[in-house]
Amino acid sequence: MRAGIGTSRILLLLAALLFSTGGAAIKLAALTGWQIASYRAGIATIFLCLVLPAARRNWTWRTLAGGVVYAVMVVLFVLSNKLTTAANAILLQGTYPVYLLLFGPFFLKEKLHAVDVAVVGGVGLGAVILFSGSEHIVATAPDPMRGNIIALASGIAWALTIAVLRRVGKHNPKAESAAAVAIAGNAIAFVACLPLATQGPSLQVSSIAVLAWLGLFQVGLGYVCLTRSIRHVPALDAATLLLVEPVLSPIWAWLIHGETPSGMAMTGGAVIMTAAFAGSWLQASRANVLPISPRTEVAELFPPQ
Repeated sequence: MRAGIGTSRILLLLAALLFSTGGAAIKLAALTGWQIASYRAGIATIFLCLVLPAARRNWTWRTLAGGVVYAVMVVLFVLSNKLTTAANAILLQGTYPVYLLLFGPFFLKEKLHAVDVAVVGGVGLGAVILFSGSEHIVATAPDPMRGNIIALASGIAWALTIAVLRRVGKHNPKAESAAAVAIAGNAIAFVACLPLATQGPSLQVSSIAVLAWLGLFQVGLGYVCLTRSIRHVPALDAATLLLVEPVLSPIWAWLIHGETPSGMAMTGGAVIMTAAFAGSWLQASRANVLPISPRTEVAELFPPQ
């Protein structure tokens, strides 16, 4: 049954709120990044299989190919959060429109326009500013420089995931499901990280609770809310509501861990968000889709459940 626009807005806001808790929750668990990446993905795989039954059918090699790059993104995002601030991790992952614009001519045969170069330059400038203000080491960000680099790599993996999904959609839009790619990606992340995960600290009750939150709610329920609402909310409203995620992510980290990004880092993040938002709308106007964030890119390719 189609949700009303008011209910859809509430669901979309709830999705953004759930997504925004990822950084703080990852830092809260007394586990290695490999453990969190593996166990969170395993829990999310089971949850999504149960609530999105249509995504369990008709898998092909393209589903697995998309799942591989999706898995790389998931793992890199977790690892970056363990090394740098939550703000840097989410904002640097948000550089994905730059890579998507650059990948377009190769993967999707899309032309690169002059305005695209401006977007790339804007995001690049923001990243440079953010990096210049990310040298301060704190307990929750023990290696910010390495974490920032991993977060940038996570953005590249997001762009590759989106490019793969778009390419598949152009060839046979009914053959693959982005939901199936998400499930495959989480399953691959779980299996790939498991050998390293078993070498980490033993699981405590508090860590299990955090993992349950991340797998069931932050990833699982967040995506369900997103896919049930995104099609029924006007583009501008969706853009505004989904900005809650990058805005709240550093706030949760500050409230829970006392993590405070530098002024330069936040300035760079603001530049990245502005340029990335512009890049997303460029993609939207050309492809007639709603790529406001990497999450909505995936959601728009979900079939009705």
